[in-house]
Amino acid sequence: MSTTEVGTRAAIRGTGRPPVAAPTRWLGADMGIAPVAVLLGILGSLFTVVGSWIPAFWGDEAASIMSAERPLATIWRELGRVDAVHGAYYVFLHFWIDAFGASELSVRLPSSIAVGVAVAGTVVLADRLFTPVAAARRIAVMAGAVMIMLPRVGYMGAEGRSYAIGTAVAVWLTIFFVALLRHRITGLLPWLAFAVLFALSIYVFLYLVLLAVVYGIAVVAARPGRAIIRRWLGAIAVGVMLAAPVIVYALSERGQISFLAHRNSVTFSQMFVIQWFGNPWFAIACWALILVAVVTLLRSRSRTVVLLVGWLALPMGILIFGNIFIAPMYSIRYLSFTTPAVSILVAVGVSTVFSRGVAAGWIRVAAVVALFGLALPTNVFERTQFAKDGGSDLRQAAQVIGAQARRGDAVVFDETTRPSRKPRLALRLYPQYFTGLSDVTLQTPYTERSGIWDSVRPIVEIAPSLRRISTVWDIELTTPASVSTPVNVGALEHLGYTISRQIPVHRTIVYEFTRETT
Repeated sequence: MSTTEVGTRAAIRGTGRPPVAAPTRWLGADMGIAPVAVLLGILGSLFTVVGSWIPAFWGDEAASIMSAERPLATIWRELGRVDAVHGAYYVFLHFWIDAFGASELSVRLPSSIAVGVAVAGTVVLADRLFTPVAAARRIAVMAGAVMIMLPRVGYMGAEGRSYAIGTAVAVWLTIFFVALLRHRITGLLPWLAFAVLFALSIYVFLYLVLLAVVYGIAVVAARPGRAIIRRWLGAIAVGVMLAAPVIVYALSERGQISFLAHRNSVTFSQMFVIQWFGNPWFAIACWALILVAVVTLLRSRSRTVVLLVGWLALPMGILIFGNIFIAPMYSIRYLSFTTPAVSILVAVGVSTVFSRGVAAGWIRVAAVVALFGLALPTNVFERTQFAKDGGSDLRQAAQVIGAQARRGDAVVFDETTRPSRKPRLALRLYPQYFTGLSDVTLQTPYTERSGIWDSVRPIVEIAPSLRRISTVWDIELTTPASVSTPVNVGALEHLGYTISRQIPVHRTIVYEFTRETT
């Protein structure tokens, strides 16, 4: 009796027998899940795009927008020095902004679309991984629903960065890989196509190279024979060679993420709560279901568990190991591409726990709704105006300037914090609010430099240019209690300016300085 027959009978009887890996159902064999995948993908994009325009831009999105808005020739000069790992995304965004503008909705829309593609891919992958058909469809639909509700997915889908696009590429590349592996395909052309797609995925996001390790343990577990192993090794080698330019540039630019060494990011909460789930209650529920799924798949001797657990755990483990012993490299956003594996494992857990009884189907629906309820507070928070980067208020600060400043006034910015939090970014992201103002401390605009950011001078060096300016606006980050006077405040007061107003925004304060001019 075949495995499929046993699994089908168990499912019909409601005995709770776990789903097993599908031996034959792969690309071209049965595309009945396609309409459901498309529908869930559309729902995923819509769910992600709603409210995506509400949070203000933050520093990493500023890097995306400022890089994309450069003349195309200067993008190449920048990538030769910094951010080569995001080069493909910046070039894409350059043409996207030319066509659709640089509003929050416009810049984040490609990520929302990519989430839909990733959700659809997760549904297809889950449907192809298990059998019988009824159990596979059930898991696939739930995996798509879980993918939509994961706060990590919602965050990357409302952000002007490449993580959502990288996740979509990762899941569809995995579908192709497993198809080759399960069908024992030894032909040169299919594996060469896989190598090219693998290389392209690395250009989209460098850390997708870690999928090679995930696929490697899946190949070992499948025991496909020497011919397949040789093809796989050759494909990975060709893919890495084709991606060598971006890998080499990334290694030479690794110093630009040295700031990770100064962050307490490798914590229990970051790894097991914030990384995928956003809040403790949702995390507890999902981890319990993942544990059930892993035990279930191990008991069924399913080799699928190797792929899914490897995809969830290995990239995180490698980055944490490297972060501790080699160089800074771990950030929770870098592991966004593991969310398909998380979603499928949670779905298997729900399917296993709630597999018995006449009303099992309705109970599973209720369980998914309950999970949605646990995730909802985080998903709602992610659509509030100060949700990015611990409270970015660049748009709101710019709006204060736009409403209060007058043509001919000067504006200066707090330059004492790290580049991604500098209030100066408000000028670059929301220039319409600074029309007619003098950016007196600007030395060299970013478009004329190979780096990402503007070059500026301190106020003491530009004092002569303030001689005929009676009003100066200063945008400062809120200073710690231990810091009595911000640098710009002290410098302007030394030049005879006095504070006329202090306008708190959120994490910034806008100061109006005035003095009599001669």
